[in-house]
Amino acid sequence: MDHYITINKRNYSVETLKLLTGRTILKESVKGLPEELLLLCEVIDNPHLLPFYIETFYRMKITDEEAFRFSLIRVQIDSDLRVNEDIQKHQQRKYVVRTIEKLLYSDLLLEDIHELILESE
Repeated sequence: MDHYITINKRNYSVETLKLLTGRTILKESVKGLPEELLLLCEVIDNPHLLPFYIETFYRMKITDEEAFRFSLIRVQIDSDLRVNEDIQKHQQRKYVVRTIEKLLYSDLLLEDIHELILESE
């Protein structure tokens, strides 16, 4: 059963927020999470919203770009690890974060690392 936390009158999945922040336990400071992380949480948990938020993500001022990118990478890794639990859910989550990463950073960091590893072999 998924637990939710209310921030600014909107409900967010605690599990998704923990994944995005890289924390195993959420503290009281969740109220101070950046807007882009909360929006990402919404879109990850409801991938069908992505087409409506593309421009928002593209134009949004990211508070900490490196931390945001690591959030995207954590979701990709988690989705790969859990794909057998619910194939459709985790494929959609991975699609969402890869699309956002490509939109904002013009490449996919995990894909670049994988290519470097293959080249070195």
